[in-house]
Amino acid sequence: MDGSSGTALRAQQTEMMTRLRKTFLSGKTKPLAWRKEQLRSLGSAVAANEAKIVEALRSDLGKPIEEALLAEVDYLTKECALAEKKCAAWSKPRKVGTPLPNMPARSMRVPEPLGVALIIGAWNYPLQEVFGPLAGAIAAGNCAVLKPSELAPAASDLLAEITKSALDNEAFDSVLGGVAETSALLEQKFDKIFYTGGAAVGRIVMSAAAQHLTPVTLELGGKSPAIVAADANLDVTARRLIWGAFMNGGQLCVRPDYCMVEESVYEPFLAKLQEVASSFYGEDMQQSPHFARIVNDRHFERVARLVDSGEVVVGGQMDRADKFIAPTILRDVIPDAPAMQEEIFGPVLPTFPVKSLDDAVHFINERDKPLAMYVFTNSESTGDKFIAETSAGTLMVNDCVVFQTNHHLPFGGVGESGMGGFHGRYTFDAFSHLKSVMKRPFWGDVSLRYPPYTEKGRELLRKIMM
Repeated sequence: MDGSSGTALRAQQTEMMTRLRKTFLSGKTKPLAWRKEQLRSLGSAVAANEAKIVEALRSDLGKPIEEALLAEVDYLTKECALAEKKCAAWSKPRKVGTPLPNMPARSMRVPEPLGVALIIGAWNYPLQEVFGPLAGAIAAGNCAVLKPSELAPAASDLLAEITKSALDNEAFDSVLGGVAETSALLEQKFDKIFYTGGAAVGRIVMSAAAQHLTPVTLELGGKSPAIVAADANLDVTARRLIWGAFMNGGQLCVRPDYCMVEESVYEPFLAKLQEVASSFYGEDMQQSPHFARIVNDRHFERVARLVDSGEVVVGGQMDRADKFIAPTILRDVIPDAPAMQEEIFGPVLPTFPVKSLDDAVHFINERDKPLAMYVFTNSESTGDKFIAETSAGTLMVNDCVVFQTNHHLPFGGVGESGMGGFHGRYTFDAFSHLKSVMKRPFWGDVSLRYPPYTEKGRELLRKIMM
């Protein structure tokens, strides 16, 4: 981007920010009736554009219709409906205790909107990861700028279209484009930045936010491990693991990124994985209508290189022209293999045996904290062992991925996998400042607190304050 175009872009974005800031300061976004109307309109627009959403996701990612409907359309309509139903309750003051020295008084935390937010989405779920956080931002009473990923152009164009037609244009806007547009946006002063994507860009976002002391929520990724204990139900485990690892073509931040199996059941479990993969996707996996494609050529080349990280026991077929990499399972992958050095974000599942569950715990704890962890076992104590001895954004026992549908559970990472959480009320809180408030009456004024101080009064005050 040359100097003149860069100047024009910054001027355009500054004008947009001035407009949105003016709207927020006017108080327009604060009435609950306005918030509910915006949420209702957004949910209705997503539902009305169901066919267009399915087609856009097919164009960008080859996404199966079932995955488009469940993970994008249904997820968003339910998130909007929940926020519309609950935003009044979420907005009420939250009472907290008041200690004796402050009595008589009432103490509370009062949610207030932060202001103008920036929501930067990722390409793998291009509508969900922008409109999902937006639902919480609207419920909390904010204005927002939406930046969908340029790597999913059809979905991004549709998102901008829905934003313009369904939402109040004085309060919400979208910015399309790539690195230049995002970089220019990050120069603006926002009151909240919500970013979904990789850790490398997450650091750039956080650095830019620091210039304005802007709070951030970072939804990143990492290598989410799956652990299969010897006492697990291998049939059910194989089905759930294959489904979680290969949905959306493996392009999912919480997918099982590698699998450790207790060595006594390693061979039988690999056989189960082969059976399940064949039953899900058929013998000619490229012809399956239930399997997505890699998003672009660059990611195809990156994921393709990882297939050589171990012996292929399932899949391995590729077609660059079709951006197809078959659901691939690797055996006996060593820790130094390329597939173990980065988040795969594609349809490759490395596996290897471990001698004991303690070895699995040690392996996990030597590495960055993952966004998710999956433990498959028939023993409650084994599940509790991983809960107690490891750290992850979310830990799930005997299934994977589906915890994201529980709006009572905040979703987010820890350390390298992110900071902050969202879903349901937690998204509302992510876009709110919970202002501490204490109310006291005029009566009950104690003269001991005021000068001139006395020794007797000082001792009494110290006793009361303890």
